[in-house]
Amino acid sequence: MRIGLLTEGGYPYAAGESRLWCDRLVRGLAQHEFDLYALSRSAREEDAGWVPLPPHVQRVRTAPLWSAPADLRDGARGPRPHGRRDRRRFTDRFEQLATALCRAEPAAGTTFADGLYGLAELARDRGGLASALRSEAAARVLQAACRAPGARRSAHGATVPDYLALAHELERVLRPLSLDWYDADGLGAVDLCHAASGGAAALPGLLAKRFFGVPLLVSEYGVQLRAHYLATGGTPLSPPVRALLAAFHGRLATEVYHRASVVTAGNTHARRWQERCGADRAKLRTVYPGLEAERFAAVGDGTDCGDPRTLVWVGRIEPAKDLVGLLHAFAAVRRAEPGTRLRIIAAPLRGPEASAYLGHCRALAAQLFPDEAATAHAVGDNPVSFEEIGGPEAPELPDAYAAGCVTVLSSVVEGFPVSLIEAMLCARATVSTDVGAVVEVIGGTGLVVPPRNPRALADACLALLRDPERRERLGAAARARALELFTTEQNVAAFRGLYLELLSLAPVRRASEAVDSDGHPVPFAHPAEAYVPGHWTAAPRPTPTWAVAAAAGPRPVSGSGLAVGSASAVGSASAAPIAAATAVTGGVEGGHV
Repeated sequence: MRIGLLTEGGYPYAAGESRLWCDRLVRGLAQHEFDLYALSRSAREEDAGWVPLPPHVQRVRTAPLWSAPADLRDGARGPRPHGRRDRRRFTDRFEQLATALCRAEPAAGTTFADGLYGLAELARDRGGLASALRSEAAARVLQAACRAPGARRSAHGATVPDYLALAHELERVLRPLSLDWYDADGLGAVDLCHAASGGAAALPGLLAKRFFGVPLLVSEYGVQLRAHYLATGGTPLSPPVRALLAAFHGRLATEVYHRASVVTAGNTHARRWQERCGADRAKLRTVYPGLEAERFAAVGDGTDCGDPRTLVWVGRIEPAKDLVGLLHAFAAVRRAEPGTRLRIIAAPLRGPEASAYLGHCRALAAQLFPDEAATAHAVGDNPVSFEEIGGPEAPELPDAYAAGCVTVLSSVVEGFPVSLIEAMLCARATVSTDVGAVVEVIGGTGLVVPPRNPRALADACLALLRDPERRERLGAAARARALELFTTEQNVAAFRGLYLELLSLAPVRRASEAVDSDGHPVPFAHPAEAYVPGHWTAAPRPTPTWAVAAAAGPRPVSGSGLAVGSASAVGSASAAPIAAATAVTGGVEGGHV
């Protein structure tokens, strides 16, 4: 099978968000061919380069979303709609899309979809839409849509700078429409498109399905629409532009979920978001992300349960992790158990905001825990330490979890808590706040408290610090749960099954495929077994004795009225394929077909 893997800000870039699970997926499905179609978000991603790619990745095509398109750089003018008919065509389609964004209530019919696919067809015919989307005509269309009767209240307050800013943002997010990926040698040649996220990454998949009938699978571990809502709050865009962009992403998410053959969520929390955005429950599957369990095996299978008086926090330094609340909770723990320590072990800092927050946390720790000669520690030794993964105390991630007996998560906002799964694989008891998918991940193998409640967090930590047998029981149960649900093997197996399921529901579309007398593709002309590596038909099993005897003539089956063994049903010519198929599939009901 040939898979078109669609990513945005991820694989194959070394600094991408989705690179880890995409790389594990591609390497775990070596029997398939992969074509990568990647959208980059920043120059930093492209400067970091690519991760090493396995040999069954046949092609990589990339496009930036962060820089100006080629036809708008240095005053150049590239492909654009020409002539009165094309200008009218662009205006009509863009007006449909703008009206769908500006209306307070969805219009009757599929206005957004008609506008989106109409623009895509125009871009394919004329080579791109960047100039048209940033033109004065586009701004006028947006102005008319914002002032039309029935437009949302936030759109009425838009001004000329808002129309220009919105046109700029729409050009960037619609840039996949203008790419040269949509031909018989590009996405038209794949058997299945797999979008690693919603949003812009899924746009090429929508067009591949529109133009070539290629089935689309969409996977979301963090819902793209939710991420957009959280990200736009700190941007300099005006409220009308933010509201209209949110409307665009909402309409796009609905269209993606509607057109996708299957939508996978990384957890129930993300699945609820998808349902609210219009995803059909019949199309939804939950596929948990997979981690490499072997990496944590030495700690998880070992007998060392860590320092019984040390709490460990592992993660990224950012305000959403609420390290301030954790420090206040640890102050209460320290008063009840003076000998305890807290080790905050963080990933390398990202950006000035993280550095500023870390400085604030260090200052708070120095204020809450001044050096005291009367304590059991030496003068100048603070019970809270700030360390970095890769440092002398925690050179590897498993070493960070091995440092203590209890792992703490204090977040106020969390999607899928990967650090909790890592702690579970290390057989560590955990104390977590009830945010995101935490309860779904823990499943009764750890303690969960309300967020922003330092007192409850402290009480839970003290309960585990004072009960080593309970810590051991919870740690063992946590590791067993993580090995059952959150490994790379289960993740790859789930997608392997989904790929074959989707292929079985749609004919393979290739230039060399078999066609019938009317020129239509023959379903299952290339069955899934044909893509299993190796020559599985080269060495058939010996013809069974029952088949040799049956070749002599028909023999009725007792009580059935059917004949088995006739030349038209079973014989030496058909026994080999049956045996070969049994060898590949493992047989049915103990090896008998």
